[in-house]
Amino acid sequence: MTASPPAAPGPTGPAGPPGSPGASRSPAGPPLLSARGVRVAFPGRHGAGPARAVDGVDLAVRPGEIVALVGESGCGKTTLARTLLGLVEPTAGYVSFDGRPLGRSGRSLKAYRKRVQLVLQDPSGSLNPRHTVYDAVAEGLRIHGYGGDERAAVAKALSRAGLRPPERFFLRFPHELSGGQRQRVVIAGALVLEPELLVADEPVASLDASVRGEILALLLRLRAELGLSALVVTHDLGLAWNIADRVAVMYLGRIVESGPVEQVLTAPRHPYTRALLSVLPEAPGGPVVLSGEPPDPARVPEGCRFHPRCPVLLGGEADRAGVADACRTRDLEILDGGDGEGDDGGGDEGGGGPAGRVACHWAHAREGRDRVDPGPG
Repeated sequence: MTASPPAAPGPTGPAGPPGSPGASRSPAGPPLLSARGVRVAFPGRHGAGPARAVDGVDLAVRPGEIVALVGESGCGKTTLARTLLGLVEPTAGYVSFDGRPLGRSGRSLKAYRKRVQLVLQDPSGSLNPRHTVYDAVAEGLRIHGYGGDERAAVAKALSRAGLRPPERFFLRFPHELSGGQRQRVVIAGALVLEPELLVADEPVASLDASVRGEILALLLRLRAELGLSALVVTHDLGLAWNIADRVAVMYLGRIVESGPVEQVLTAPRHPYTRALLSVLPEAPGGPVVLSGEPPDPARVPEGCRFHPRCPVLLGGEADRAGVADACRTRDLEILDGGDGEGDDGGGDEGGGGPAGRVACHWAHAREGRDRVDPGPG
């Protein structure tokens, strides 16, 4: 096993140059969507303790911003996304939208979901095979009692999603479309209600490589033309590089590193982020193979939750930095993964520099930090 994770691929790596659309800007201002101290626990199975799927997360998405939530399978990112959508009620903490806590009544959630729409990974599973494209896109209008011109609204949404002329697709069924066209229908179904924010869960994972770029370009165009915000849930750091303004890296229920996409993906500070980047085709040094068992949210280890699999600790670098004991025994504070409410992103809370944050004893020691903060709870 490699003792030290390799550096991240440079700006000319497989994901594209820093001038790519996703690296173009970092919107400022108060968050549109915000999670503060969110925890979600599920009952354990076979006598095990509760599964802490989301274990204290702060995250924010600002108006006009695209944030990528990145992590391997089982890290809790989909559960967090469902919680942000109001589909899962948090065990602790809260979600707010446009400065107001998310209500739990059916009426409040219905109004909220008109403004925040979900785009799922598999368009084939998202679309009813018995419904025409027109009916699939019009479904949201009918649920919300739209009183305007339904046909015009459906045509407008299809056109915005890149299906033109829209009337050509009205009477077609999902099986008559390509994979990319089906995903555009799903996006049109989200756009028809004119939301302010999209939550896209692996939006291009099921598509051919040739189509992925088209869908990502569509999301960027919708941001530019409509001012849409987006939270993109993905395991693919190449996708994050191409589309996101900021990246939040999640491991075992917590955000362990966050910051501007250029900073996190070209100068990663957490060993887990480095390991994720090492599998990209042009990463120097080859992939880092993480040892140990995959993360189990019902058995969160003491200390840094990544330490049983950490190449830095297992390779001896944490010992040389004098933080090995802290890695094994002392938890870190909950990381503000969204430069949260009331924060301009310039502080140093949570081990961050001027624009990014990391929850890692070793990274703190490397950067001359002399404090190791235990996390709450």
